Amino acid sequence: MRARVEIAVTGIVQGVGFRPFIYRLATRHGLVGFVRNMGDAGVQVVVEGDKRTIEKFIDSLRPEQPPLSRIDEIKVSWKPTTVEFTIFQVVPSETTGLGLSSVVPPDLALCDDCLREMLDPSDRRHNYPFITCVNCGPRFTIIEGLPYDRPRTSMKAFPLCTNCLHEYQDPPDRRYHAEPTCCPVCGPRMELYDRDEHRIDVADPFRETACLLDEGSIVAIKGIGGIHIASKTTDDEVLARLRGASNRPQQPFAIMSKNLETIRTFAEVNEAEAELLTSYRRPILVLKRSPNYMLSDLVAPGLDSVGVMLPYSGIHHLILRHGSDPAYVMTSANVPGLPMLVDNSEAKVKLRGAVDFFLLHNRLIVNRCDDSVVKLIDGKSAFLRRSRGYVPEPIKLSFRSERSVLAVGAELNASAAILVGDRCFVSQYIGNTTKVETLEYMRAAAERLMRLLNLKGVDVVAHDLHPNYATTRVASRMAKELGAKTFAAQHHHAHLCSLMVEHGLEKLVGIAADGVGYGSDGTIWGGEVMVAGLSSFERVGGLMSQRMPGGDLATRFPARMVAGILWQHLGREELERVLEEFCASGFKRGKRETSIVLRQLERDLNVFRTSSCGRVLDAVACLLGVCDERTYEGEPAIKLEAAASKGVTREVKLEPVIKKVDGMKIVDTSQLLADIISALRARAPRRHIAAAAQRVIARGLASIAIDTASSRGVGVVGGSGGVFYNWAITAAVRKEIEKAGLQFVQHELLPPGDGGISTGQAVVAARQHD
Repeated sequence: MRARVEIAVTGIVQGVGFRPFIYRLATRHGLVGFVRNMGDAGVQVVVEGDKRTIEKFIDSLRPEQPPLSRIDEIKVSWKPTTVEFTIFQVVPSETTGLGLSSVVPPDLALCDDCLREMLDPSDRRHNYPFITCVNCGPRFTIIEGLPYDRPRTSMKAFPLCTNCLHEYQDPPDRRYHAEPTCCPVCGPRMELYDRDEHRIDVADPFRETACLLDEGSIVAIKGIGGIHIASKTTDDEVLARLRGASNRPQQPFAIMSKNLETIRTFAEVNEAEAELLTSYRRPILVLKRSPNYMLSDLVAPGLDSVGVMLPYSGIHHLILRHGSDPAYVMTSANVPGLPMLVDNSEAKVKLRGAVDFFLLHNRLIVNRCDDSVVKLIDGKSAFLRRSRGYVPEPIKLSFRSERSVLAVGAELNASAAILVGDRCFVSQYIGNTTKVETLEYMRAAAERLMRLLNLKGVDVVAHDLHPNYATTRVASRMAKELGAKTFAAQHHHAHLCSLMVEHGLEKLVGIAADGVGYGSDGTIWGGEVMVAGLSSFERVGGLMSQRMPGGDLATRFPARMVAGILWQHLGREELERVLEEFCASGFKRGKRETSIVLRQLERDLNVFRTSSCGRVLDAVACLLGVCDERTYEGEPAIKLEAAASKGVTREVKLEPVIKKVDGMKIVDTSQLLADIISALRARAPRRHIAAAAQRVIARGLASIAIDTASSRGVGVVGGSGGVFYNWAITAAVRKEIEKAGLQFVQHELLPPGDGGISTGQAVVAARQHD
């Protein structure tokens, strides 16, 4: 019996070879009709033919779909036959939508087929870095609007030549409807410039760039989602110059190496890490240094790890194949705290004096996108930054909201998120929104994401509870423009909600541990145990609230936190001796500054209260001589983790002390620091003290969570917040929770840190307004 069916397919189905797949599948089944992209990133298929054959065709969609696609929903509508088709074809896209939620794919690493052609001297795309096909290349970073077709990408500036057009229109070809396809005749070009912006006329700019890097030059390289700064990794002098020029005295640099074999010469790589490194997503992966590590210590000062990625674009492959260094620094070209540079002219101005050469191309980057950063924590992937290769893939929710929500995140390491129906779409990494330029970037990224989702407005704009965050103020302005309500979500509740939606949970006992979050009582929280649902929470315990003399100065100079934590525990004279003995270098103006801090504590002037776990870790790092000044986010705690990795916890007897304060169970962190001082005076090795101190915090918080879960009848405990980037703390918490017969969950799809906050904000807002 002849039949006709209209099929709407949503998910990641545009830009991943889905239309060519449908063409081949329909032709194989002898069906007629058409396939086209739709304006909401979905795909519409209309076929006529034998009904049983059509049913087989539909049944084949999921199992045979292209490897980079993801079908979320297939909606089938049987219709009367019209006999209007004689063949099956790909027809022009439709700007209207299917009324279903879908999304464009992330940027994809260069595939093996394109790499082989690029390196083949007989191929017409030999040495051409912008080679691509339906299985690889830029997507999110070039798209301007939907449906995903070349005229709505930055490739519209490069009309296809005759040969490329033939491939683009040829169904069996790998470049059939590959929107970014191009070649040396019709596509973008790369050019090399010196520091004075004079073009350097060379036959092979990639070989020349590799030579310049090996000679010790610093080069700005425009890639897929932004501009990187590159240098050698084996020369202290070059790296010291780069650190000075980029104003990054201690922050670890990301590096790129040409293959896994080379990475294994300086870092340890297990099977799971190798799989991540070589995936089409190609994140930066934080790896342990190997015993034969030969790169400069200035790549990642004071750390036992290094952030490494493999080449993901033709540009990187062509440079690294000519280079002699085992790896090259490939760090974002931006002033600290500001967005990654993407514009050629701006780069030449802002990087003048910082780099020696510029390797730039003339393709517009529509959506800047930093490299993603991943670390395996206790066997699970944890995002330090979720961006290129993953964005804008949505997080699937276990509920469907009737309200659409835009969430603007917290303050540092921010992202934006849009919740529609049963999906939450998270933006690329935004960064430090205390900077005006970054705040504008956040706003622009959110608005562009709304356009990609075909949203004219939202019902709610969610933000952090902190009244002084710039994102709180911008949320109010955006809500007015969109005719939406605003909603303030408590920081740590948002952390735990982002964790719950990852695991499809409605309730858990959560440990929210980080550096800072505005509490419902107006103090700074950051070491909390909560009973949390998706719309409400109860704070039941955590770390002891401590004094924070000088406010933000205490986050930069952790010696101040040592003074604040020990203020009530020790007498003034003993505290002065401790600060002189263990923290003198932490007071940059010497004893005069120490006296000022102690007077502040005495008078309780400019002294804030915080239960932050991050500040306790900072104080421990300072006491142990690991770090006395924070020059980048999380530095003292990260360096403490590195120091502790060489230690053995049982070598130093430190135990958590838990007290009842105002009806809540509290871990006494003053006692922890006092015990550390005793261990130091007993000449215990500092690496063992560091390991034992981390374990005390983990066991203390886990103990409160276990007691709470048992008394409330909750079977799941979870951990969220930046402290859960710490492998040892996460593993120790998990061990305690599972030993008590409870399930422990941690982040795998979203960052444990503030990059996941926007999702949590959106979820709380949606549930409270539904």
